[in-house]
Amino acid sequence: MLIDRSIGDVGAARGVGVFEVGVDGHDANVTQAQLSPVVIQARRLRQVSWCLMVMVVSDDPAFLTAFADWSLNGRLLVWSTRLLVVTRLPRKDLEALLVSHWTFSMMNTVVVNDETSASEKRYSMLVHLPYSPDGARVLQVASWTPTSGLRCLTPPTLFPAKYTNFYGATINVTAFTCEPFWQESIDGNTTTYSGTDYNQLVAVAQALNFSFRVLPSRSWKEVTDQVQIRKSFMATVVYGVIPQELERWDLTFSFDQSAAKFAMATPVITPSWLSFYYPLSGQVWIGVLACALTVSFTLVKVNMQVITKRKTWQARHGVLSTGLVVLESVGTLLGQGLYGRLSTSQSNHILVGTWLFFGVVVGTAYRASLITSLTLPRPPPRPETVEELVKVVDRVTIRSSNGTYKKFFLNSESSAYRELGSMIVGVDIMDGLNAALKTK
Repeated sequence: MLIDRSIGDVGAARGVGVFEVGVDGHDANVTQAQLSPVVIQARRLRQVSWCLMVMVVSDDPAFLTAFADWSLNGRLLVWSTRLLVVTRLPRKDLEALLVSHWTFSMMNTVVVNDETSASEKRYSMLVHLPYSPDGARVLQVASWTPTSGLRCLTPPTLFPAKYTNFYGATINVTAFTCEPFWQESIDGNTTTYSGTDYNQLVAVAQALNFSFRVLPSRSWKEVTDQVQIRKSFMATVVYGVIPQELERWDLTFSFDQSAAKFAMATPVITPSWLSFYYPLSGQVWIGVLACALTVSFTLVKVNMQVITKRKTWQARHGVLSTGLVVLESVGTLLGQGLYGRLSTSQSNHILVGTWLFFGVVVGTAYRASLITSLTLPRPPPRPETVEELVKVVDRVTIRSSNGTYKKFFLNSESSAYRELGSMIVGVDIMDGLNAALKTK
């Protein structure tokens, strides 16, 4: 409840917040200075209340005018908030006040006007209807007298719905080219619109019985600025619900939700020596290396013991070094023939035969996988999260929206989001996708 102090003391029941504004004379600047902090506090109360009615009590036109302006600037009201104005003004002055201020004419507002005369105590309840079969007009919805009580003059509601039927009126809307949501094509003097948001606007216009005029907008800022100054009735292009936007707008509910996504060109496959590594997994390579070391060590031990006892073998082939044994074992794994320098003992034959069989199996599997990987190369891993994205890209293009997305990412508590924000270059969506394809 917002009270002009000149009215006097007004009692308040439990659950009612009372804000009293004292005005010295009729100075509009003083009135607005007094109202500013009160509206801010009242808005905080409205934000934490699931059901709220705001009552304003004053018979001063300057006070009511200042409230109308500051309720818009301070975003005190949303459509679900009911505003009840209690005053005592001449009917002509009151109707002029209702017509000239958005808060009274377009919001969910009812005015209770004290029209008591010398012969009868009487209150009238007035509302401004911006759209009706007869156009915009001020309508008396109810009256109250001590003898007859409350008498509704319209269907039983004191707060009639203002926007269920526009009765064929033409309203102004703003939009900006943003494919595929809103697209414009110009053929001579004719502009044709298309896109998902345009189609939704057409469906809403048909359901609510209005036509629309698209006002020209040169930037995203101008789209929303024209709504804020009430030149445009609505902006009809998709908006992201981010903290920077909530500083300017109060949102009721979302009718279309989409998750944020990123798209990038398919990574280019470049020749690399790692192509010889890809056919087998890392675990298989480790297993092959372990087997080669184990076999080499065993061959060295077996051959050294046997050859040391055979002097004739040493005289014919010379001293058998560890390097030659390792060369024999690794060479056979790669398909190289035996040099005939190893011992001819039975235990050595069994070990070498087992190793040759192992080499055939592994070599066959490797060659088959190598042919497959060279024929159908495996592309580099694709980033699936923001953390992975910032590691593989240098620049990100995003719909500019007056830089709100960039500010949102830069102010985030996530280090990945902040790094993403530092990479952002604001461009049109289609230009960004084309740039990703051309410049990778």
